[in-house]
Amino acid sequence: MDLTGIFTIGGKPGLQKLVAKSANGVIVESLVDGKRFNAYSSYKISSLEDISIYCENEDVPLADVLSKIAEKNEFKEINVPKKEDLFSELNSYIPFDQERVYESDVKKLFTWYNLLVKNHLLTPESIQNSEEEKEVEIEESESKEKVADTQKKESELKEDKVSEKEKA
Repeated sequence: MDLTGIFTIGGKPGLQKLVAKSANGVIVESLVDGKRFNAYSSYKISSLEDISIYCENEDVPLADVLSKIAEKNEFKEINVPKKEDLFSELNSYIPFDQERVYESDVKKLFTWYNLLVKNHLLTPESIQNSEEEKEVEIEESESKEKVADTQKKESELKEDKVSEKEKA
């Protein structure tokens, strides 16, 4: 799932979608009410792609957490749990570090999930496309490594031949 064009902006409710770039920042559209506004470069803007959840062993990207929630709930909106149930609800999707994650952040996560589902940005197709893109990236990375290894071996062979000629 590609979340690079979805932002959270400090002081603004909900999430915003990138519409265009402007001279002073970016033009975004609110996923809450559909209104567009200029988000200036002085605003605290975070892409959802850059956000992750503290887990027991490692940080898990927000996209992966949202995907797990979506798959378990069949891509339907859910009721945001009450304050006392937030941690247990999130724990049913992913084992997170309860000492480093705040209740307010968990509540935001479920609210964001509902906004993404409501605006058709979190769909089975978006997750499938994301998984296919990851596989392609892995294959490209592996093939680049193979090319680099081959070039390194060829370079070493050339150096060996040059040193053999110098000895002779």
